[in-house]
Amino acid sequence: MLRIDLWKRVAIWALCALGLLLALPNAFYNRVEVANDATAALERGVQDPALEAQAGQWPSYLPSGLVNLGLDLRGGAHLLAEVKVEDVYETRMQAMWPEVRDLLREERGRIGTIRLQPSAPDTLRVRLNQQPDQAGRAAELVRGLARPVTSLAGTGASDIEVTTDGADVVVRLSEAERRATDERTVKQALEIVRRRIDEVGTREPTIMRQGARRILIQVPGIGSAAELKQIIGTTAQLTFQPVVDRTSDPDANAGPGNEMLPSIDTPDQYYILERAPVVTGDELVDAQPSFDQNGQPAVSFRFNTSGARKFGDYTAENIGNPFAIVLDDEVISAPVIQSHIPGGSGIITGNFTVEESTQLSVLLRAGALPAELTFLEERTIGPQLGADSIEAGKIASVVAFTAVLVFMLLSYGLFGLFANIALLINLGLVFGLLSLIGATLTLPGIAGIVLTIGMAVDANVLVFERIREEARTAKGPARAIELGYERALSAILDANITTFITAVILYAMGSGPVRGFAITLGLGILTSVFTAIFVTRLIMIIWFERRRPKQLEV
Repeated sequence: MLRIDLWKRVAIWALCALGLLLALPNAFYNRVEVANDATAALERGVQDPALEAQAGQWPSYLPSGLVNLGLDLRGGAHLLAEVKVEDVYETRMQAMWPEVRDLLREERGRIGTIRLQPSAPDTLRVRLNQQPDQAGRAAELVRGLARPVTSLAGTGASDIEVTTDGADVVVRLSEAERRATDERTVKQALEIVRRRIDEVGTREPTIMRQGARRILIQVPGIGSAAELKQIIGTTAQLTFQPVVDRTSDPDANAGPGNEMLPSIDTPDQYYILERAPVVTGDELVDAQPSFDQNGQPAVSFRFNTSGARKFGDYTAENIGNPFAIVLDDEVISAPVIQSHIPGGSGIITGNFTVEESTQLSVLLRAGALPAELTFLEERTIGPQLGADSIEAGKIASVVAFTAVLVFMLLSYGLFGLFANIALLINLGLVFGLLSLIGATLTLPGIAGIVLTIGMAVDANVLVFERIREEARTAKGPARAIELGYERALSAILDANITTFITAVILYAMGSGPVRGFAITLGLGILTSVFTAIFVTRLIMIIWFERRRPKQLEV
């Protein structure tokens, strides 16, 4: 019987209406985008009457999701960065020196005095000054500092290897720990880059790992690769280090375990600092732009529990002594500790502008990069190129869409008109789903949509040809339509399921633009099958119930 229950009709039209409603914001792209950006700024606490006016450009009761434009459509910046994991080895060795020093000092009566020796960045070399024959004993003590490697590949291994070289105790990271450190460092760098870019409100960046040590970064809508490098390239490594001395001689000897860093505020002023920091920026939980007691721009900060405890203990034990606030190997300031600073909060002052204090707070809040990034490739894609791509995509889509509509209308007459209505709904559903999942549309994605337009009528062609055949042999029009859908269904499902599997494989195995193509193709297949099996059929049944034709003209 050629009929569809009322509840099914309501469900079909409701799904179509929902999909078209979700696609609606894309018809007013610029207005909705401005409103979304203004709303996001207001949610971050920015107070500006102009933002409130912009946020009101699009009604809050309507969906506001957009199909994000990719780098090749919107323009933007492309970077390929390599993480210098060797920096982390050096940091690990520097952080280990105080532990080794304190441990061996406790055994001074047996092994004598010790002295840190110059060595490779990934090596810690400690010399026994008075009793070199006790190097083996000292090495055994240092081996007690070893910890298990925290990775599946290095299970059962220790993180350090301790050997002797004459009167020297030599400490190196084990091979298993190096592999685990490399993996952790790249993952941490990837996450911090993502957080930094998210902090400045860019739209739908592509940030992914490539190979063992490389990170691909693509950010649509940003001005240039140089601007993107400024956001993510700064390591923003904040440390609080004890001050040993200050000097104006850039060639002064800092001594073992120390380093000499320049002052930002005072030219020709250098600070000799202990290399091992009291607290690092990794222990920051918040940083916000603020103003000092003189009304000058500054950055307020707050440590986590462990950082607050270390910071509080140090300030309590060193009242009257200076300590240095170091950012990226430059001393911002070196105040004298006036009193115990409990609670783990404070303020960084310097010759900042408001913009610089805001940018510094963003970088600190996002976290310090664990290692330096070397940029191997950088490209800036101008918005004009993206505009040309969008225009070319529009022309291709319109030509393909018009050609399909004309073909269906000429080939199948009234039934072709029904298929064209379903095709329009299908296109709206594709954009509605893309908006719902927040997908990024690239040039290959547009190709997927154009291909979907062509494939969308395949199911209708199968159905209409079957209806033609059945109309010659069936008892009446209703039976011909019913048999046409029943007998074409298996071919429709077989063709679309195999194509959908291909789209899934492309998405799983591909990356970047290939995934964009796979997403639009896969969603297009789902909406095409839905509109062909349900929407076109429902339109045809409604027509048949009203007209009751004696014969079909297909």
